[in-house]
Amino acid sequence: MKENKIRTNHFGKTGQIVTRVGLGGEGVLRTTGKQEDAHRVIQSAVAQGITYYDSARVYSDSELYYGGIWKQDPETRRRMFQTSKSASRDKNGARKDLEETLQRLQVDYLDLWQIHDVRTFQELSVISGPGGALEAFMEAKEEGKIRFIGVTGHHDPDVLAEAVRDFPVDAVMMPINPVEEVIGGFLTKTLPTALEKGIAVIGMKIFGGGHYIAPHLGLTPQLLLRYALGKPITVAIVGCSDTSEVETLAAAGRIEQPLDKAEMQKLIAPFREDAGRLAFYRGVM
Repeated sequence: MKENKIRTNHFGKTGQIVTRVGLGGEGVLRTTGKQEDAHRVIQSAVAQGITYYDSARVYSDSELYYGGIWKQDPETRRRMFQTSKSASRDKNGARKDLEETLQRLQVDYLDLWQIHDVRTFQELSVISGPGGALEAFMEAKEEGKIRFIGVTGHHDPDVLAEAVRDFPVDAVMMPINPVEEVIGGFLTKTLPTALEKGIAVIGMKIFGGGHYIAPHLGLTPQLLLRYALGKPITVAIVGCSDTSEVETLAAAGRIEQPLDKAEMQKLIAPFREDAGRLAFYRGVM
């Protein structure tokens, strides 16, 4: 029924449409030797109607788990938006990552390939310089091995904002959570830069690796997801450990009403005192 469908968004200026919640490449997917559990999670996400699927070359067996599903049902794969990432900073390393990623996923192309976890301005110079990874990304797009290019980061909002401005990217992945509301940076610098450029925005670190979930304070997965989805982002991704977590993720994608001001203030309040420590993913602050 229509009311049970997950809401969707345009993926930036690409012409593609994705569900506004996606399955993250972590959780049970960032493991080894848990194929049955991982397959149940992926199959549950497909059954729930989720179309965005995250992974990375360095996420343990995440790509292999997806590959086992897509090989069995290539028609379903073609309807999904499959992504992965490379953390290599040079062209040759990135090309090697892509070939291995395609083999592991058992696919001919990626919908989105992302420059993974940029942290410093020096990295940006290496990536975009002669023989840098960006050359591999652009060539792969020309060759049809990938459809779109993205960049991700969760350490320095200024670095990620510069990557968004200067790189030919179709998407950016960044932290979207109440800690960022308090300390600023990704929400006040990177996000506006992405919106100005018109590219897709992928929200990560929604639960802060689970550290932000505190039911006794009213901080539930549902509330944190509603917070993220209330921001002007394209899709919020969460790594899931079991099918019940997939159901929670999908249910959040069906909710239309954003948090009101009172709910927002109540959500942010517990983070104000210790936001610096809670932004652990940024490194030392």
